[in-house]
Amino acid sequence: MVAAALDAMAATRWGRWLGLVTAVWVQCISGNNYTFSNYSDSLKTLMGLTQLQLNGLSVAKDVGKAFGLLAGLASDRVPTWLLLAIGSLEGLLGYGAQWLVVSRSVPPLPYWQMCVFLCLGGNSTTWMNTAVLVTCIRNFRRSRGPVSGLLKGYVGLSTAIFTDVCSALFADDPASFLVMLSIVPATVCAVAMVFLREGPNAGAAAVGDEKEDGRCFAAINSLAVAIALYLLAADLTGVGGGGGAVSTVFVAVLLVLLASPAAVPAHVAWRSWLGARKAANADLEGADSSSSSSSSSSSSVPLLLEAKVVAAAAEEEEEARGPGERPRLGEEHTIAQALTSLDFWLMFASFLMGVGTGLAVMNNLGQMGVAMGYSDVSLFVSMTSIWGFFGRIASGTISEHFIKTRAIPRPFWNAASQIVMAVGYVVMALGMPGSLFIGSVVVGACYGVRLAVTVPTASELFGLKYYGLIYNILILNLPLGSFLFSGLLAGLLYDAQATPVPGGGNTCVGAHCYRLVFVIMAIACVIGFGLDVLLCVRTKRVYAKIHDSKKSNNRSTAVVQRVS
Repeated sequence: MVAAALDAMAATRWGRWLGLVTAVWVQCISGNNYTFSNYSDSLKTLMGLTQLQLNGLSVAKDVGKAFGLLAGLASDRVPTWLLLAIGSLEGLLGYGAQWLVVSRSVPPLPYWQMCVFLCLGGNSTTWMNTAVLVTCIRNFRRSRGPVSGLLKGYVGLSTAIFTDVCSALFADDPASFLVMLSIVPATVCAVAMVFLREGPNAGAAAVGDEKEDGRCFAAINSLAVAIALYLLAADLTGVGGGGGAVSTVFVAVLLVLLASPAAVPAHVAWRSWLGARKAANADLEGADSSSSSSSSSSSSVPLLLEAKVVAAAAEEEEEARGPGERPRLGEEHTIAQALTSLDFWLMFASFLMGVGTGLAVMNNLGQMGVAMGYSDVSLFVSMTSIWGFFGRIASGTISEHFIKTRAIPRPFWNAASQIVMAVGYVVMALGMPGSLFIGSVVVGACYGVRLAVTVPTASELFGLKYYGLIYNILILNLPLGSFLFSGLLAGLLYDAQATPVPGGGNTCVGAHCYRLVFVIMAIACVIGFGLDVLLCVRTKRVYAKIHDSKKSNNRSTAVVQRVS
């Protein structure tokens, strides 16, 4: 009975938005996988590790994402709440075990056991991300770019949220930080299990609803920007750190800002209630049958127009493709058809160059900061997170805008981010004063663009039917990129420059420690740029059709407004 009531709620417009807001909260805590630099130095010291061994732990954390294929397979077979439950349980176990070690509650575990627990923690986020992305993109099919940018944007903020809250309440204590990483996500997922559901006939909203949806997205985006600016101001001024009453107030205001998106579904529910009440009053007043018929006719116009648009598009595609012919880009693909497509592997390889090199920086920020003479790297970790948010949320909205207005393919923005990222690595290789600050901003923003743009691109090129699994195949780039660029490249080249220290491990100080690493990663980004340009050319036809479809919807909306 309770389940039926929740499913009925998910079928309403305000229920969809409530589900999206709870998804936003899940994304606020599902970026815990990017926080390794905040406690990696403690693990290195406690376990007496070399940099290559420490990078091996970071690779194990990212290898957990390879098992995200299980989440992709399950996404079409089990309900959203079960995906969230599995993810939260894995996070509780993975980060809980790391807390026991860092807090010295237990002796340091064998290296292979630590790899297992880091892998569990890394895999936990794939279940959370798959649950929210697949459900929300299916619930908002007409707004894939804004949905992707919004959700991925809050993932980008999650590292800064965890880092700044820990700094404010626990003075950057690594053990307390790991407690948050294990308990907070499980608590938030418990809430999302109740409200985040795929609604019946998801995505079949009337054409006229798009304008109101746009206002709702703009409101949540504005709140997200306010949160990012608040965190940025706290980092630059140091207001949130050091404990005391000021830090407590900082955390309290942050929690209020994080809760504020709930005002959007509340507003939608209020509008729906007012509309229902107005209709009930009209019925009670006994409106004449002719006006009722007219009202019914005009209210059905959006759905009729949309049905005609969809039917015409489907008929056109069916006529254009012969029997037994492979589906074209933009149509539904099976997994086998997607994996035998050149365009899929172009997207996969370019994604590897962007996220692989970005992960190498995020996983090694702690050691990069020490090499450049910084005693505290939490500012750089937070900067990477905050600017990653700006990259994610801006690219989702901007790429959607230019598809509607200019038919510019979405991969164009990936190509632009690759070039900017290459410039960032060159700046970091020079080792000038402030280069690590500039690099953390550039890498964070460009990494965010890659994630936010690639997610809807995959659904637009290969369809939504098997999207959960296709998304998780693309995410294999995270462990692969972490192994190649962080585990091998950064680890081996750092150890070649480092000197041993008493008690085990090694250290390196100076810009030379990572210079060659940055140069090689800049070259990789240039290669990724070429792949993205090629994909951009090959997908022009797909995005021209999407552009025409959106123009048709706009004309339909105008007709509806005139009829009404």
